[in-house]
Amino acid sequence: MRLAFCLFKYFPFGGLQRDFLHIAKACVARGHIVDVYTMSWDGEYEPGLAIRTLPTKGFRNHTRRQDFVRQVQPFLEQGHYELVIGFNKMPDLDVYYAADTCYQAKARQQHGWWYRLTGRYRRTVAYEKAVFAPESKTEILLLSAAQQSDFMHYYHTSEQRFHLLPPGIDRDRKAPANAAEIRATVRNEYQFSDNEFLIVMVGSGFKTKGLDRALLAIAALPETVRRRTRLMVIGKDNQTAFESQAKKLGVADRVIFLGGRKDVPRFLLAADLLIHPAYNENTGTVLLEALVAGLPVLTTDVCGYAGYVLDAKAGNVIVSPFQQEKLNSALADMLLSRERSIWHANALAFAEQADIYSMPERAVSIIEGLR
Repeated sequence: MRLAFCLFKYFPFGGLQRDFLHIAKACVARGHIVDVYTMSWDGEYEPGLAIRTLPTKGFRNHTRRQDFVRQVQPFLEQGHYELVIGFNKMPDLDVYYAADTCYQAKARQQHGWWYRLTGRYRRTVAYEKAVFAPESKTEILLLSAAQQSDFMHYYHTSEQRFHLLPPGIDRDRKAPANAAEIRATVRNEYQFSDNEFLIVMVGSGFKTKGLDRALLAIAALPETVRRRTRLMVIGKDNQTAFESQAKKLGVADRVIFLGGRKDVPRFLLAADLLIHPAYNENTGTVLLEALVAGLPVLTTDVCGYAGYVLDAKAGNVIVSPFQQEKLNSALADMLLSRERSIWHANALAFAEQADIYSMPERAVSIIEGLR
């Protein structure tokens, strides 16, 4: 088949972007032709993919996205594509990969009536409606069953149009035979002693991922524990406000910002805990990447994949409504717990048994079934 993939922005450290690339490469591996349309591509070009960037105009995200939709339409009409697959919400998609939660639900639950008068709200909801409205023909690849109810509530989407996918964790995230050696090497690089606790937080979009909450939890640790604890933040985002927060809390010397990196698995093996206190998160792929590396997890129940942490018996999930005191207490308890070795073993056992690797192949099979 000749397929068009539409993605607003590509950069190598985003979860949506990694999923997009895995699915695109799986399509190519099965002999399909994939043309990619995007506003920007930050990273190496992938062999086998025809990538066309469409630079856009506008001062705000929603106006640039509107310009992208306008520009891409002639290419989609003239390209004789059998299917158009979108990784962001936009009109005229045959398939939508639902990496984002329901915008309409968030807008109504987190903002007042005045927010619904803004141009951003009107345009974003229009694109969401183009995908999920009853009259739409778009098939929806769903990553978390929890999000389906919101879409059906606000848009009355037919249940038959949803296709639930398993997670798609890279198998190279699994702890290798020399995991202990890698752990020691990384800790030596950063001069961490054996009795120090290393916490990692991974993900671009520091505000959404709850970095402010993590910093507060670090600051609330008992002094003797705090002096032994470091937080490594891995992800591509503006860190200025969070550096300022760390200074105000007196923990700037406890926090290391590493930026976006391609060697995240090394740090998952070197760490003692992954913290991910997100405000909202459709899935939370990093939770599973931590588990398959044998790393215990502390997260919030708004993450679509938080249930896997409980299933694996390899960490702690803070239930809603979120309370900072519960996160603070849970972090201290987990660092000092004698169960950390048990959580580690449980996580590795989970990695061998769970179906958490097959998302790209399953997605391509669904796409092939729609021709």
